[in-house]
Amino acid sequence: MALPLAPLAAMAAKYGAVALAGYALARQIQPGRTDQTVEDALDELDEGLSMHRPRDREQVNGALRFRRVVRLGTQGPGIEIDATALGRFRFRRI
Repeated sequence: MALPLAPLAAMAAKYGAVALAGYALARQIQPGRTDQTVEDALDELDEGLSMHRPRDREQVNGALRFRRVVRLGTQGPGIEIDATALGRFRFRRI
């Protein structure tokens, strides 16, 4: 009995395209750096969402912090999730 290669070839092409796209994306990522003053500012944020607009600037600043502890069972192993984001939208008339 002959093995149908057309479905396997289509699946291999699909996974190959995904792998090639992932490789190309990984090559574009620049190495980052860690700045301790920024780390301290992120640690000092309160939990929740906050936004404000300074009157002397044409921009909107926002901050978001989400902290949770997730456990498997009552005494099981757990992980702490701490997601923090800072953002700024600047509007200028030209």
